[in-house]
Amino acid sequence: MLRLSRNGLVFYTFPAFQSFTCAIFTRLGGVSRPPFDSLNVGHTVGDDLSAVEENHRLIFEALGISKEQVVTARQVHGLGLALVDERHKGKVIPDTDGLLTATPGLFLMLRFADCVPLVLYDPVRNAVGLLHAGWKGSIMGIAFKAIEFMRETFGSRPEDVVAGIGPSIGPCCYEVGEDVAELARKFWPDPPILRTPQGRMHLDLWELNRQWLLKAGVKKVEVAGICTRCRNEEFFSHRASGGLTGRFAVIVGLNGRA
Repeated sequence: MLRLSRNGLVFYTFPAFQSFTCAIFTRLGGVSRPPFDSLNVGHTVGDDLSAVEENHRLIFEALGISKEQVVTARQVHGLGLALVDERHKGKVIPDTDGLLTATPGLFLMLRFADCVPLVLYDPVRNAVGLLHAGWKGSIMGIAFKAIEFMRETFGSRPEDVVAGIGPSIGPCCYEVGEDVAELARKFWPDPPILRTPQGRMHLDLWELNRQWLLKAGVKKVEVAGICTRCRNEEFFSHRASGGLTGRFAVIVGLNGRA
């Protein structure tokens, strides 16, 4: 991935995604105090709300966009998808974990702290999507569902779509119990579960989402390979912090005017 810095904020993007805005921000460069230090964009984690709003302002300023151009969602760790356009500018979409648009000048924003950011881009139909894939969404196929959504809504051909799997907790650190493993086996006969020498189970969320994308017909999938727990100094991680932490922002959008 490309690591960039602007106005003191650090963010990543995929090399294949430079023709549109794709910014995966780190936790660096904001104003929030520990344990939310410092670029926390989560309103519901216990941080000072004035600091959260200032962090949003800094991010939008760094990208050269306004708050009114951004659409976000109240994430619920589900499979809900929403098509958004200029009518949704500045709004929060309820109970949704995936936003998709073909409207230039509209920017999608979601929040993360170990869950998987999925970015989808169709350069032919000029459409983008941003998904929040928690463990349930990763297992149950929010990635597959979103590709079908793009095909039905935009006329996208899956083979034209380029997908990016962003920084999130990696198979090195994502230990799961039998309940999670059992659900994974319901969807995959041989899910990517790794066994440690001590017999513990680790689930590979990156590979789960990659397999769903391939099953949907996507040919080009880029995997960041960055574990948020291992890189807790750079990204918020729910597991690394014991649950008390902030959320980092991912913003994608088609450049130009709506």
